[in-house]
Amino acid sequence: MSTMVVEIHVPLLPTPDLPDGSYPFPWIEEVEDLLSDLEDRGDVEVFDEGEEDGDVYVFFVTGASQVDLLAVASRVATLPGVPAGTVAVVSDDEAEEFGLG
Repeated sequence: MSTMVVEIHVPLLPTPDLPDGSYPFPWIEEVEDLLSDLEDRGDVEVFDEGEEDGDVYVFFVTGASQVDLLAVASRVATLPGVPAGTVAVVSDDEAEEFGLG
């Protein structure tokens, strides 16, 4: 039986106006911190490590209802510094590619 996974696809865009030499995607760590906090509270499970896929960075959450997982995706999309254009894809752990399932 497959497990529902919500993929959170964030455009891989650098944060504007960062000091020279700064990591261009500080929002990745902020999202990971949020997801880790939610996991520690037992609200969701981080299904897999986030990873770059072309022009997006994908985070994976599971362990809650679809409504709750989509609410997490909404929180991620509205974090300060997260690029506009973030989308959530409802998938499962048997999907062969991102965005399918």
